[in-house]
Amino acid sequence: MSLIVSLIIGGVAGWLAGNIMKDFGHGMVKNIIIGIVGGVIGGFALGLVGISLGSGIIGSMITATLGAVLLLWIIDFLKKKKK
Repeated sequence: MSLIVSLIIGGVAGWLAGNIMKDFGHGMVKNIIIGIVGGVIGGFALGLVGISLGSGIIGSMITATLGAVLLLWIIDFLKKKKK
C-alpha cells in the first residue's frame, strides 16, 4: 500500500512542479519519477537547513513538490548553460 501512496504522491508532486515551473507535458511516468526524485532532493535540502514538515501525506507532498521544483530548476539551468 505504501508503494501506491508513494507513486501517487510522486505523480502529483511532479505534476505540481511542472505547473509551477511552467514546464508542462512530462506525462504520467516522468511526473512520477520527477516527484520521487524530488522527494529525495527535498528531504535532503530541507534536512540541511533543519526544517521538518512531518511524516504525513501533506508534509510528504510539500517536500516532494519543493524538491521537484528544485530539480526542474537545476535541469533548466543546466540546459541554458549548455547553449
